[in-house]
Amino acid sequence: MSNKTPDMVEQPLAILAEHGRTFHFASHLLGKTFRLRAAKLYAFCRYIDDLADKTQDPQLAKKRLQSLRRDLSLRASAHERCAQMLALAEETSMPMTPVLALIDGAMQDLSPVSIPDERALIQYAYQVAGTVGLMMCSVLDVKDAQALPYAIDLGIAMQLTNIARDVGEDAELGRVYLPTEWTGGLRPDDILDPSPVHAETLKVATRRMLYLADEYYYSGLQGLYFLPRGARWGILVAAQVYRDIGTLIAGADYRSWDRRAIVSKQRKIQKAGLAITAHVLRNRFKPHRPVHNPNLHRHLDDHYGANETKAA
Repeated sequence: MSNKTPDMVEQPLAILAEHGRTFHFASHLLGKTFRLRAAKLYAFCRYIDDLADKTQDPQLAKKRLQSLRRDLSLRASAHERCAQMLALAEETSMPMTPVLALIDGAMQDLSPVSIPDERALIQYAYQVAGTVGLMMCSVLDVKDAQALPYAIDLGIAMQLTNIARDVGEDAELGRVYLPTEWTGGLRPDDILDPSPVHAETLKVATRRMLYLADEYYYSGLQGLYFLPRGARWGILVAAQVYRDIGTLIAGADYRSWDRRAIVSKQRKIQKAGLAITAHVLRNRFKPHRPVHNPNLHRHLDDHYGANETKAA
């Protein structure tokens, strides 16, 4: 008989269902073990995000994140969410480096955010999302180190999609993730009530963000090669449905400062079917091991998992 309480199983899945609708939808295509692990990872990442995004006291949030980081480094904590994450890390032999990098990225959001250039953008996206891709490799029992760069790329792609979708919401929090070199230094107030000139600048920058995201999606999806069969469909569908947010933004003429693109359930089902069919047809013969494009990681220096030579 299992000694797990219902909350230990149901709480992460409930959090995933409430806050991560796309990932919850795709998670049904994962096996039972992978799905529960992914839900636990999502619950931890959601907790980190909430500390950074919903705090009324940035200094208190910083102290909590620093305390969480210390506990994770020591691999010991009485905090329920941290303890659950440590148990997941032990179960999956997950390295702690990307977990700590995620927290470091979240702490950046506690101050007004301004991203100067593409290099800083990719480094930030690595910290808050590429690291999640790395953790998912452990969650999905991926053992080949050459898979890591592709996992990073898929995480980065999704984060760039987030940025393109949330231009207005982020501005309300005093954050501008569209690089200054793209926008000429637009401030949050310029975004929330843009002049015609600023509106055009925002559209161009948002389009550029989505084009950049597509480069990383293309690479990240090649990483499906490394996934066990029981995980491949879930990750494929999550990626393609999330990518479809960009299609909706483009359909709104790249205007996302006063609206939020949402993929409906019916559209998710359609995209899932198309994605799986296209993947099967494209890979009806045994696929070849992909070769990673190192140019995608030119801004990542010695970040953990970046580029095949550093990951191997």
